[in-house]
Amino acid sequence: MANSLAEILEARAAQGLAPPPRLTVSEWADRYRMLSAETSTEPGQWSTARAPYQRAIMDAVNDPAVEEIVVMSSSQVGKTEIANNIIAYFIDQDPCPILYVLPTVEDAQSWSKERLGPMLRDTPCLRGKVRDSRAQSDNSTLLHKSFPGGHLTVAGANAPSGLAARPIRVVICDEVDRYPASAGREGDPVSLAFARTKNFWNRKKILISTPTVRGISRIEAAFAASDKRHFWVPCTHCGSLQILRFPQLKWDKNQADEHDPKTTRYLCEKCEAAMRDAQKPFFLPRGNWIAEAPDRSVVGFHINELYSPWVRWSEIVKGFLEFKKHREMLKTWVNQTLGETWEEEGDSIESEEVYKRCEDYPKNAEGARLAPAGVCVITAGVDVQENRLEVEFVGWGAGEESWSMEYAFVAGDTAQPATWDQLDLLLSRRFEHVLGTTLQVAAVFVDSGFRTADVYRFVKPRRDRRVWASKGIAGWGRPLLGRPGSNNRARVMLWPLGVDSLKETIYARLNVKGEGPGFCHFPRGYDHEFFAQLTAERIVRVYRHGFPARSWEKMRARNEALDCRVLAYAALISLSHDVPHLLARLAAENAQLAATIKAETPGKPGGPALATPTSTSGGPPRIKIKKSAWLAGLKRF
Repeated sequence: MANSLAEILEARAAQGLAPPPRLTVSEWADRYRMLSAETSTEPGQWSTARAPYQRAIMDAVNDPAVEEIVVMSSSQVGKTEIANNIIAYFIDQDPCPILYVLPTVEDAQSWSKERLGPMLRDTPCLRGKVRDSRAQSDNSTLLHKSFPGGHLTVAGANAPSGLAARPIRVVICDEVDRYPASAGREGDPVSLAFARTKNFWNRKKILISTPTVRGISRIEAAFAASDKRHFWVPCTHCGSLQILRFPQLKWDKNQADEHDPKTTRYLCEKCEAAMRDAQKPFFLPRGNWIAEAPDRSVVGFHINELYSPWVRWSEIVKGFLEFKKHREMLKTWVNQTLGETWEEEGDSIESEEVYKRCEDYPKNAEGARLAPAGVCVITAGVDVQENRLEVEFVGWGAGEESWSMEYAFVAGDTAQPATWDQLDLLLSRRFEHVLGTTLQVAAVFVDSGFRTADVYRFVKPRRDRRVWASKGIAGWGRPLLGRPGSNNRARVMLWPLGVDSLKETIYARLNVKGEGPGFCHFPRGYDHEFFAQLTAERIVRVYRHGFPARSWEKMRARNEALDCRVLAYAALISLSHDVPHLLARLAAENAQLAATIKAETPGKPGGPALATPTSTSGGPPRIKIKKSAWLAGLKRF
């Protein structure tokens, strides 16, 4: 018995001295990784079998012959968790210096708090291994974490100091298509990050991103230089292998001749038999990654949302039907759902084509222009010049359909208070609505790029009226509207605007042809100069640090109308975290008010016209409603 016990103790001792089992990233994740409730819809133990295409992407890291990995993908396929698993694997199994780069420092801070923190807390083998940034005994911070044998630096591509600070063995660059062309004055952020790996023979360089625009997409260029792997799955009927592509999704129309996404199925490219969503658990585990250029050393993966176990094919079709009529929405859908680049149709807009859209707005008895029925809220943008202020008032409706209400000038030296006093009177006006109500200006953005001190003096006492100072920030991939701050000498709230992206959105709206979401209305009476200014810029391709990029170029000297429209649109975005929901709710209130007018007004069986140019009563009958009820939804802070 004693001998038996001794043998047992000796065996256990030997096990304790033995090295840990060699695991791949996917094996490690399946054994140890726990998904957190606040970051996953399926919290608990990780399972690669849930999305089998992820296995080869993660395990490529373990191949000693692979140095660089490229992942070009749609959203909703788990690419963020793939990066998280790789980072966690190296912390636990192969400690070393790691650099994780996101587009901005703000993105890096958010990931550290919202993703990394819960993963370290809920995965037992990581718990306590990474030093707490709150501890004073080490140098860990929110963006730099120490652990036995290595450290993790989380950086923003816009901050060169985070990219060039220390030697790194594993670099993961996430969402590279949102990176700036240069990290400050230091050059390309990807090149800066990869340069940190030169001292390591076993370095790993990983690029991950959803693609953007064809020809300038970083991830597209990187994937094109890779071995270009696609995930081939077998048909459930004939067994032939194929890549899942959107054109093979088919659906029917209902009796009302409307598209019915619920009937969506996938037709095999060979036998044309229908496959269904419910069969994903059958064909996904039987799929394989096949390389188009197997002789290349860079490993590249491309995957789209059709493979995702978390997205139904009917949802993909529903999104396509919803977005296909609107260019900027369709662009996002192509990038985010198909994981493909968007090919720009044109870099400029003909002003004459937009001018031809001018239409008659309803008017009251005095001939004054009324806000059309679709207008729910009005914002304004103010462009500041040396001898004048230019203002556009824009009405917005459901789906961000817009109506230019008035384009006005305040002439005078903008260094003089009297000129700004006239602007104050102009912004205080109310617009009569065709429903008989009046609308005040809900928000105003004033460009502070010129006469900055005068702009600050003007907006500071008018904050309660939502009159804000703004500052345009160049660079693609920036949010349309950044987080406001008051870190300036006047201590006024200053909103950063992603002007390149805002202009792109405005141009996409000007390209919408039919009335409805996104369409831009203009009243008859605007001159050709207004439309020439509105379309005064175009996108051109330039090269920065040897890389292709896009840039806005003026085709004429004056572009104030475009600047005013950008500011008015940014003012709209400032009204709510969920502008589409706000506008939909206000449109519903307008519709209810219109129904009330129709019911309470005697006259023709079909109800009275809400407003006509020949009305002798000063407009439609006025109905008492709750005082500015729609303002309840405009609070952001």
